[in-house]
Amino acid sequence: MAALSAYPALAELTGKDFLSSADISSEQTVQMLELASDLKAGRLSVNVGGKVLGLIFSKASTRTRVSFSVAMARLGGQTLDLNPQVTQVGRGEPVADTARVLSRYVDALAIRTFAQEELAEYGHWASIPVINALTDLEHPCQALADYLTLHEAFGTVAGLTLAYVGDGNNVAHSLMLCGALLGVNVRVGSPAGFEPSEAVLQQARQLADGRCEISVLNDPVATVRNAHALYTDVWASMGQEEEKAERERAFAGWCLNEELVAEADARAIVLHCLPAYRGLEISAGAMEGSSSRIFDQAENRLHAQQALLAALLSD
Repeated sequence: MAALSAYPALAELTGKDFLSSADISSEQTVQMLELASDLKAGRLSVNVGGKVLGLIFSKASTRTRVSFSVAMARLGGQTLDLNPQVTQVGRGEPVADTARVLSRYVDALAIRTFAQEELAEYGHWASIPVINALTDLEHPCQALADYLTLHEAFGTVAGLTLAYVGDGNNVAHSLMLCGALLGVNVRVGSPAGFEPSEAVLQQARQLADGRCEISVLNDPVATVRNAHALYTDVWASMGQEEEKAERERAFAGWCLNEELVAEADARAIVLHCLPAYRGLEISAGAMEGSSSRIFDQAENRLHAQQALLAALLSD
């Protein structure tokens, strides 16, 4: 852990799970972003001594799969793709058995699945760190990359306002929770019936502890007005493909376009966690315009996850 001595709060995370943005403290979240920035800039090198990360992905992935694999390689470790379709996981082997066996083979698991409850079950039975690589409830690794991108643009995050327009989904949930820990005002704007979970909203407000405001609105213009970051995501997440046409009708008027960008702070940046569908949740002009930091944001998945792995796996 000597390489991480400048980040004392992260020492407490060694060997721990990261199932939710709320699993780490405000101080740990701040130091995680500092570590990610230092790793990205080459100011620090961390080696985890050949440790192995197992990936169990029940959902499709580009950025998460590749960024975790490259992050482990940069840390001197290895990644093993435990595709459920070619392992006993896909044939219904109990999580309790899988988690205990894999704990004897690999040093950490990154799991991308549907139910948060399944992820929590892995966390219960595994004796190694379990990382949420996306569930239907949360996407905490994405939020770390998002706030790293915001910090790069403004030199700070506390006191800024991030406006998310679209479906109140897993990404919105993690933005609320992580933003609350960092003192960011987070507004989530969604059509009626597509708001984020009330339980997550209340949890985020508790975590904010008066440092910032976490709010839910039903008006896209009010959501983005004077905000420092404008963020959107697909209207139909993985597993909701059958609802695509219905959701496109419900989200009419919610496209993150140049008109909405004009309502934000003049310095505002545009974010999207990708994949993006131009002409639906985001316009081509907003995605490719001078305010866009979308591809910096995608790159930052690598740096944020490298920092997370360094914290969880360093001796």
